[in-house]
Amino acid sequence: MASRLSITEEDFYCPICCDVFRDPIILSCSHSICNGCVKTFWNRRETQECPICRAVSTNPNPPINIVLRNMCDLMREETTQEPPVEMVEFCSLHGEPLTFFCTEDQEVVCGKCRNVKSHKNHRIHLTADASQDLRQQLQLKLKTFLEKLRVYEQIKQSWDETADYMKKQSQHTENTIKEAFEKLHQFLDIEEADRMTMLRKEEEQKSEIIKKKIEEIRSGMFSLSCIIESIEEQLRRNDYRFLVNYKATIERTKCTMRDQSRPSGMLINVAKHVGNITFEVSKKLQANTRYTPVTFDPNTAHPYLLVSDDLTSITYTDEHFHQLPANPERFDGYTSILGSGGFNSGTHCWDIEVGDSTAWAVGVITESAYRHRQTSKTGLWYVGFCNGKYGKGCSPEILTLLRVTQRIQRIRVQLDWDKGKVTFTDLGHNIGLHMFKHTFTERVFPYFYSHCMKHPMRIIEVKTAVEAHV
Repeated sequence: MASRLSITEEDFYCPICCDVFRDPIILSCSHSICNGCVKTFWNRRETQECPICRAVSTNPNPPINIVLRNMCDLMREETTQEPPVEMVEFCSLHGEPLTFFCTEDQEVVCGKCRNVKSHKNHRIHLTADASQDLRQQLQLKLKTFLEKLRVYEQIKQSWDETADYMKKQSQHTENTIKEAFEKLHQFLDIEEADRMTMLRKEEEQKSEIIKKKIEEIRSGMFSLSCIIESIEEQLRRNDYRFLVNYKATIERTKCTMRDQSRPSGMLINVAKHVGNITFEVSKKLQANTRYTPVTFDPNTAHPYLLVSDDLTSITYTDEHFHQLPANPERFDGYTSILGSGGFNSGTHCWDIEVGDSTAWAVGVITESAYRHRQTSKTGLWYVGFCNGKYGKGCSPEILTLLRVTQRIQRIRVQLDWDKGKVTFTDLGHNIGLHMFKHTFTERVFPYFYSHCMKHPMRIIEVKTAVEAHV
């Protein structure tokens, strides 16, 4: 039997469970897998792929490889009939059996070695006892590495989902850009090409970063798999071989898991490519155009907010129309969204149409309050409407009622960063609502909250003349 296995040993082991085949089936690609293993693999992958070459099998019940099954059954029977013989090694110095293990030096010794100076006062145990204790310790390490491997798999899946979404997002952004450029004439072709280049460059750069992250994860998974395989191999060995190689095995387990925190800014900066696109291009045509002072940043939108293609309107919905990645910029509590960009100087003004919405809020938020929005209690100034009442607030937890006699359908937000003022005006009735005063020391973003399905929130366009300043 030994000579037969030495030639075809690999052919008797399933590539999934790494054990002798049990009821091996043969796929259309000619690869053989345990029947139970391939069914489990297909259920997890939700596709009938070959685990080895990824070829898709059209037969959900592949035939049994009868010849291979019979050979594996015979091999299993012969292996059962020939239990492994425990090897007894002898001390090279004293010629006695090596039946003890020194825990301090981590080496196998004989009875006489226990009394020599080099092992005096050391903890000496029988090899069987020492092997059992150390196997338990190694089992714990194995469990730790298996858990690390699971974490790597989850992180990789998250990165894969981000990469897929980013490509779809890039394609959608490209279509939006093309629609805008189609409204312009031949002169705009050069501008379109320039913006496409910027988009492609950003996509390539971020795709490369994600690709490297995924490769790092794969590398880490491979390293962990090698360590796990080595540990499992050592655990299958007899006590002597296990103890002789234990020190080297432990050295192989000394690896650290790289930091896999998700950096922000990994999605396509849609606002940079699409926001105010017609205005920016029209400056080159020296003509009049309409634009919005701010646009919505879709990368920050709560999953229940749908952002229009031109980034000027948001609609609340209580359903996920598409899967969004859990990027750090996205709101996941209040159904909120930020305006693109942000301001750290100057005066700025934007008008919002809330219509007959039953729940809304508009204002500004500091960058630090936004980044720590789960715990921050300050850094937000807003005016809003909820439960039939108007109110003002300077933090998510503090709200004061406003005396409003007429329904607000359009509201203006004016920010004077340098003087530290945020002013709110009922634009339809030209009535001042409230003014907050604060000394700003960091960048602030336009803030929007919407929680009404019937009425979307829209940033009102303004007509402006394109002027060239020298």
